[in-house]
Amino acid sequence: MAVTYRFAAREDTGLILQFIRELADYEKMLDQVVADEELLAQELFDKHHAEVLFAMVDGQEVGLALFFHNFSTFLGRSGIYLEDLYVRPEHRGKGCGKGLLRRLAQLALERGCGRLEWACLNWNKPSIDFYLSTGAQPMDEWKVYRLTGESLAHMAQE
Repeated sequence: MAVTYRFAAREDTGLILQFIRELADYEKMLDQVVADEELLAQELFDKHHAEVLFAMVDGQEVGLALFFHNFSTFLGRSGIYLEDLYVRPEHRGKGCGKGLLRRLAQLALERGCGRLEWACLNWNKPSIDFYLSTGAQPMDEWKVYRLTGESLAHMAQE
């Protein structure tokens, strides 16, 4: 099975949203998806706030990596932050996910980035095992914090 990769284009917006919903369903968070095609098209293709890479098998998109650049003050260089990595169930264990990570690592080096990083839900043992098998190291000493919705608005008004 040959896996190829391609960057998403504006006409893929509906497919991107479909992958996002599949991932959210897997993560038991489908009810939290409020993104729609119009918003994704603006953010991805007008504002260029993130990029999407597809894994392809026999001309069909079977996996997705949605990522954007962040910045490390300690390294003095940008990095790539992988927001979502998703491979459809029937294609898991066949190298598609590892191939997407490999392609992102190549992009990070091509773009002069200092690192590639991501977060993983602590209950997602299959993904954790997969990430550990790639040589990735968990950042156990860090805790992620988030402001959204009302708490974000409240903080902005203080």
